[in-house]
Amino acid sequence: MPSYPAGRPATPPAAPSPELLVARVRGHARRLVWSAVLLIAVAGATGYLYGGLPAPFEDWMLLAAAGAIVLVGSVVPFVVWLTRTYTITTRRVIAKRGLLARSHTELSHTRGYGIRLRRGVLQRLWGAGTLTLSDGVSAPLVLRNVPDARLVHEVLADQVEMSQIQAHRDSQGFSFGHQLPATQA
Repeated sequence: MPSYPAGRPATPPAAPSPELLVARVRGHARRLVWSAVLLIAVAGATGYLYGGLPAPFEDWMLLAAAGAIVLVGSVVPFVVWLTRTYTITTRRVIAKRGLLARSHTELSHTRGYGIRLRRGVLQRLWGAGTLTLSDGVSAPLVLRNVPDARLVHEVLADQVEMSQIQAHRDSQGFSFGHQLPATQA
């Protein structure tokens, strides 16, 4: 039986190849830097001001304001970042986002698609990038702020190529180890 690169299992032609996880990524965590800075600043300011507020203000008001700022400025961005995942398997690309209302978009490698990599100045500095996958039929699938964008681009291109080779092989009915019938003389 043949072996395939990129972690593809060697399977008989008639058997469908199993779907394997290639990578699961989130957007680059650099987007959380300002949230972390805000969290540290609010904690420092709250500690400094606690117990020394002017007369009309009370400590519970300071704690409530600090809690609201941390919730909106640190917790919400972290949860948004945490709920957006991009999964690459040997068969498809899956983009999921949302906490309560989940959005699920997928694109099959066998259909083939174009991959466009766009990197801004800061994205290049961090090694991130935005990948746009377009098959020409449905709306493009945009993977925003993907870390190691060039590597992910190469992996996606390899998966498309391997899936199309596998689909072509399966459509032709190739079977390894099967001998053609001998012609009668």
